[in-house]
Amino acid sequence: MDETSAGGLVIDPKTGSVALIGRLDRRGRLLWSLPKGHIEPGETPEQTAVREVAEETGIDGEVIRPLGTIDYWFIADGTRRIHKTVHHFLLRAYSFELSDEDLEVTEVAWVALDELDARLAYADERRLVRKARQLLSEHPLSPDPVESDLPEVGRA
Repeated sequence: MDETSAGGLVIDPKTGSVALIGRLDRRGRLLWSLPKGHIEPGETPEQTAVREVAEETGIDGEVIRPLGTIDYWFIADGTRRIHKTVHHFLLRAYSFELSDEDLEVTEVAWVALDELDARLAYADERRLVRKARQLLSEHPLSPDPVESDLPEVGRA
């Protein structure tokens, strides 16, 4: 079975902090990750990334550009093998008050871009953060919600 999701690294251009979500695993450990979720019928991956970031963090954002895709397999219900593809995007935050009202999310936090390697639970997401750091060092985001140096992909 195949599943497709989308999400992103949403950054506050004024502080350089990134909104992360924390979820409890089966052992009760809090695992930090980038917000993401299933693509709804009729949605593009970019639209899903914007929606999921808002639902899971309370942050409204705009897609700036793609960061990459992560593919992996996992077992659901102890028997079903599922192939999951997650499309990740770099987003600029336009609102900044965090909310953890999503029932799947235990905690939400702004984390400095330089601290993400230590905080993120998944190596594939740490790889995407390194790519985002490189992009942002080459093309810094303006702290004001105006035109960016990065080519824009879409706004929802």
